[in-house]
Amino acid sequence: MSTHTVSSLLSPELLTQLERLELVTRKVFRGRMKGERRSRRRGQSVEFADFRNYVAGDDLRFIDWNLYARLEKLFLKLFLEEEDLHFYALIDASASMDFGEPTKLHFAKQLAASLGFIGLCRADRVKIEALGAARTRPGPVLRGRQSLWRMLESVERIEPGANVPLATSVKDFCLRNSGKGILVLISDLMDKSGYESALRFLLAQDLDVYVLHVLSPEELEPNVKGDLKLVDCEDQDIAEITVSRPLLDRYRRTLAAFIDGAREFCTRRGIQYLMTSTQTPVETLVSNYLRQRGLIK
Repeated sequence: MSTHTVSSLLSPELLTQLERLELVTRKVFRGRMKGERRSRRRGQSVEFADFRNYVAGDDLRFIDWNLYARLEKLFLKLFLEEEDLHFYALIDASASMDFGEPTKLHFAKQLAASLGFIGLCRADRVKIEALGAARTRPGPVLRGRQSLWRMLESVERIEPGANVPLATSVKDFCLRNSGKGILVLISDLMDKSGYESALRFLLAQDLDVYVLHVLSPEELEPNVKGDLKLVDCEDQDIAEITVSRPLLDRYRRTLAAFIDGAREFCTRRGIQYLMTSTQTPVETLVSNYLRQRGLIK
């Protein structure tokens, strides 16, 4: 792993801050392996939780014989079960994400890598994939902090690629993945066919879904003037405009309606939504805003 890869995504200072955090899911699920995460279900780990009355057919190994000697009643010992969590980060790598300074794609990769590292530190199953980008194979499933370098290498290789509709890419991901846990979609949601179908595919999965809506400062407050020829970076559509105060005001109203529409669509369906600018430091976004949304603790 090169020094450039480490410093461009996760600095040593950020790594130190992230390893104290933990991803949180609102759902009860059954993992494939024991992990470091306490489940709300009762299990058979070493962490004692409670007693219940013995019922015929229960495993005799978990009877508390000391309690039986005192009360002459059979009680079963219950334990907190520790489970592994699936964490998925989907990075929109369409051409529109390759805009701004830093680009929205670079910001998305930093954010996905930060959340992925938190999961690796807690022995969660971590998978980061690109949507709308040319790829030769799906993202690897990683586990344990020793997988940090593989994760960073995989994320660093993500480049803007073919402009596959967001819904098509998300549907493909959902057909290939069925693990329960947390999914974070990091996207500018700029798709001429709309983002609604893509989010409905995610809702059909048994996941806690978060949408991190990433926009650049140039999009939020464009500093342009005069006669311009605009070329759509995804389908090469051309529009010639003359920038004026009324036109900029209309643009801001349209953008505000777009953001409000995405927020309302997500909120009504139980999806956690957060709009952020690429100027927001990743450490602030993770430790403050995502903690307030309940993704991090």
